[in-house]
Amino acid sequence: MITPSRILPDLQCSLLCEDVRREVTGSFMLIGVVDHLRVPQLPVAIFKLLLFNRWTAGVGEFRETVRLIAPDQTTVLRQVEAKFSLREATHNAINVSFWGQLKIEAADTHYFEISVDDVMKLRFPLVVVVVPPEPPAEGGARKAP
Repeated sequence: MITPSRILPDLQCSLLCEDVRREVTGSFMLIGVVDHLRVPQLPVAIFKLLLFNRWTAGVGEFRETVRLIAPDQTTVLRQVEAKFSLREATHNAINVSFWGQLKIEAADTHYFEISVDDVMKLRFPLVVVVVPPEPPAEGGARKAP
């Protein structure tokens, strides 16, 4: 029987969220899964975002690269790399990349690109929308929605 020495893994999931916690059981809890960013004004610095990636069905040592691409689709705003390994194709690896003080300057579609060993596995949009805060109603109370 031939045992493969290297199989490029599959990206099982990639989720952008506000926080990731690990339970006593070892399970991960994702908090505030993000589908778009609502900001009060631009430019803005996002305090913290995390990207949860789970790799599976691979064998070997790998390098994950996550890039945030500007709306012009060429400018790399930030890049994060991590090394991981999979001993057997039935194993999985979870990488959580931290995106602190992320400066956003445009209300438009940004893109996350996730690659393994320079092979792009996923590209997904992150829409940034400016929603100014509502002014307080007369008397200081806010209007009910």
